[in-house]
Amino acid sequence: MYKIIEQDVEDIINKINFTQLENKSILITGASGIIGVYLMSCLKRLYKNLNIKVYAWTKSEIDENLSSLFDFDLTIINEDITDIINYKETLPLFDFIIHAAGYGQPGKFLENKIKTIEINTSVTIELIKLLKPDGKFLFISTSELYSGLDSDFIKEEEIGNTKTNHPRASYIEGKRCGEAICHSFISEGKNIKIARLCLAYGAGTKKNDNRVLNSLIQKAIQNDKIQLMDSGNAIRTYCYIADVIEMFWNILFFGKHTTYNVGGVSKISILEMAEMIGRIFDKDVVIPLNDNNELEGSPKIVNISIQKYLDEFKKNVSDFIPFSLGLQRTIQWQKFIYKK
Repeated sequence: MYKIIEQDVEDIINKINFTQLENKSILITGASGIIGVYLMSCLKRLYKNLNIKVYAWTKSEIDENLSSLFDFDLTIINEDITDIINYKETLPLFDFIIHAAGYGQPGKFLENKIKTIEINTSVTIELIKLLKPDGKFLFISTSELYSGLDSDFIKEEEIGNTKTNHPRASYIEGKRCGEAICHSFISEGKNIKIARLCLAYGAGTKKNDNRVLNSLIQKAIQNDKIQLMDSGNAIRTYCYIADVIEMFWNILFFGKHTTYNVGGVSKISILEMAEMIGRIFDKDVVIPLNDNNELEGSPKIVNISIQKYLDEFKKNVSDFIPFSLGLQRTIQWQKFIYKK
């Protein structure tokens, strides 16, 4: 089943010029998350030919389903990244750093509010201090910065209007402060790019990932029906992980701007998504009578504009993997990790 990831990575490598990594060092934080897994898989494919020194920072042990993706000559740091100040003296300076660590699942960042803030603020400061003077840094931010806006196709120049006591404030304000930190270092000459990610999905996730799409697939695999938490009217725009990673590498290496929206072109409601999965598994979708079970603070519409990226990198909507195909690959991966 690793072939899904390997083929995705091969496609990414064929689209990107990676020569900037030749004879360089790179640190990936959050290396065992879905983003980290794909970044590491790219580096595994490239490191010998380009003589790359690869460092992977991951709090948890590598999941058994992902272990072969880390089976190459790299340095793994199995530590809590919020303790980075205790380890930075033992680390070298890096040519490239991609800060992808954090709690991407809403349930996780709602349970770990203080660490969520730390990862995006104090940890970001310490990581940027590990960047070589001519190095490049990519901060993975979030489209949740736009929370509170009642608009469609939100551009990078806009910003949300939620309060600091919002249920998801630890994530929203942590990322917002992380961006402010990045801009402060940029003013001192650092080369830093910010990618506001919106709803990545695909292979490379772990069991019991509680993000909506993965949860729906898990229910379809393990239960006789797909039970929704609410009416499913919320609108989401998903981006398949291979497209996300291609965008990240382009922004890191060649981006002319500081901040980019990173997202997809597949707009769908949660109910429509559940019904697609239900048809594939021949399972009924059940909507609860009580519509008050949605995750606290969850936005009704998530739909950002990626026009800046499309224009700069001469991309078209047709270049993105359609949701129907990405969903098939995601289901294949979920069946693999649940041994179905």
